[in-house]
Formats: sequence, C-alpha cells, structure tokens
Amino acid sequence: MEYFIEGGTLPIVRFELEKGEELISQAGGRSWMKGNIKTDTISGGGVGKMLGRMFSGESLFLSSYKAEDTSEIVFASNFPGSIKVVELAQGQTIIAQKKAFLCASKGVDLSIHFRKKLGTGLFGGEGFIMEKITGPGLVFLEIDGHEKEYILDVDERLVMDTGALAMMDSTCEMTIEQVEGMKNILFGGEGLFNTVVEGPGKVVVQSMPIQKLVRNIAPYLTQN
Repeated sequence: MEYFIEGGTLPIVRFELEKGEELISQAGGRSWMKGNIKTDTISGGGVGKMLGRMFSGESLFLSSYKAEDTSEIVFASNFPGSIKVVELAQGQTIIAQKKAFLCASKGVDLSIHFRKKLGTGLFGGEGFIMEKITGPGLVFLEIDGHEKEYILDVDERLVMDTGALAMMDSTCEMTIEQVEGMKNILFGGEGLFNTVVEGPGKVVVQSMPIQKLVRNIAPYLTQN
C-alpha cells in the first residue's frame, strides 16, 4: 500500500489501497474514504485485550477497512502535531503514550503495557497504562507537537518533563525521579518529578503533550 502524510501541523495520513489490502484503527477512526472499502468492527483479540485497550484510553473494539477495489482512505490526527510511521518486524514491540495509536496495517497487535512501579504510574505523567504495539507491519502514531528521536545506548539516560514521552522501544526502561533541591522544587517551575528513560533503544519525545497545553491555558480559563 502507498501512504502520504499531509497537512502540516494538522496532519492526515492518506492511503491508496489496492484490492485486498487492509488497515485497522480505533472504532470509527477513519475521517473519509473514496472507493469500495468494506468496514467491519472487530475485537482485535480476546476480552482481556479489549478491556485493556479501553483502560488505555482507546476504543473497546477496532475497525477493519478492506479494499474491495482500488480505493482511498484517510485518517486524521486529533491534535496539532505530527504523524509518525514506525515499521515493526515480526515480534518487535514499542510502548507508546495513551491514545497515540492512529491506525496500522493488518497484522499489527494492539494491547496494553502496565507500569510495574507504583510511583512511576502516580507521578510520571503517562499513567499506569500505556499502549503496547507489536509487529509485523506499519503503525501510525499521533505525536503532540514537534517530535525528536533519540537512540540511547546501554545505561544512557534521557530526562524529560512528565508527559513528554511519546514512544520508546520495549528494550528501554522508564522511571521517575524527584527534582533535587527544595529551591528547585519551589521556584524552578519544572514540577516535582522528571520522567527518565534509560537505554538501550529508541525514544521519541514530544514538545506539546496535551497535559502541558492544559496547564498553560488553565489560568486564562478562570479569568473574568
């Protein structure tokens, strides 16, 4: 299949499908389509995976789109930013922020990733549950704002604001650390905790997570 990412900071991904090619998305995820495409609602796994997706902020069911002839289908991002394409090999897994999943080729498995450490889930900004996405196939992720990719070596660390983590390889380890020093906590403006990802593996950070946007506009919502 061919795909084209368009739209700048309000991106869409447009697919040109040949007969028999198939995509999956969250239920009702497509924005528009042209041609003869059969749409089905599927479970995408057993009850456990369905409930897991619901708790990770995604839909209980998935939608499947199969081209019956040469067709076009479009998926749109829900937030200003970018759409990232990741090609996954058989059994390769990535961990993504909640609601990052936009769509994927048939064969990609979407489930949940539980955070083992209580403190990481409470204070890390990403919550207890993230998305676990396993290949083979192409997966398309929503990134909030601008994205920056890093390749971390063994024991190499990346320290970021809470909520800034968009995606990481399953080989990476994520923890949280309290900001050092009372002066930094009270006056530094960076919050109480940092998210820390340790390699080896690929990490993608995002410049404007929704949590950060909410914090920035909240003071103006209370003004008369």
